[in-house]
Amino acid sequence: MKSELAIRLKLRYSPVAILFTNVKPDHALEFAEKKWGCVAAMLTAATKGKTIVFSRETFGCLGGGIGLGFGNLYPQFPGGFANFLSTGRGEGYPAGEAYKKTPEFAQCFADSLPIKDIAQKYVVFQPLSDVAQDDDGLKIIVFYVNPDQLSALVVLANYGRPTNDNVIIPFAAGCQTACLIPCDESSQEKPRAVVGMTDISARPVIDADLLSFSVPFSLFKEMEGNIPGSFLDKEAWQKVAKRIPGVPFQ
Repeated sequence: MKSELAIRLKLRYSPVAILFTNVKPDHALEFAEKKWGCVAAMLTAATKGKTIVFSRETFGCLGGGIGLGFGNLYPQFPGGFANFLSTGRGEGYPAGEAYKKTPEFAQCFADSLPIKDIAQKYVVFQPLSDVAQDDDGLKIIVFYVNPDQLSALVVLANYGRPTNDNVIIPFAAGCQTACLIPCDESSQEKPRAVVGMTDISARPVIDADLLSFSVPFSLFKEMEGNIPGSFLDKEAWQKVAKRIPGVPFQ
């Protein structure tokens, strides 16, 4: 499948399709069973042309398993997830990340997440160009974008709607903003896009000037269909587009 947005925005890397499926793709990269790995790093690999597959035995880390939709794994965190995200539990346990001020605030965050246990066996990250538009498993499209490209996507997500809150930037892990939260949005009547990879722990696996922009597939189709006649054909955008380096990813 091709994306006119990817061309218009001169994306540095390929958009990535996230699919939920019972069919395991051939020759896909996959973490070893029960071994640690970063889902966000695999997303970056997918933007560079790799096909990635995850299962309930190969999701990399507990947070990644949650972010992919493999259920609530927080009770398995050593010392408790609320302590891990905040102050830590003390000697003998993982140090606290200090992303929330108190364990109570961290627990409120965990309780607010739209945790899912998907019915399918696998979650696949695949370059969008390798995916058929009619694939039933296609759920989310993820773009890696710089500030100018992000600005265009935010405007376009709101362009065809009377409301102005059709993009959100939630606090969450990188994999949760890329997959879990957009998956929940896909079930809403008017799904929103999700800006992500603001997770400090995930930042080292993505270029310093990029963020992720995850779009439920229905919103992706809406945005692609709204390109003709939009600001992307106007002079104001052309002034911005001129300073985006390079040529579009093909």
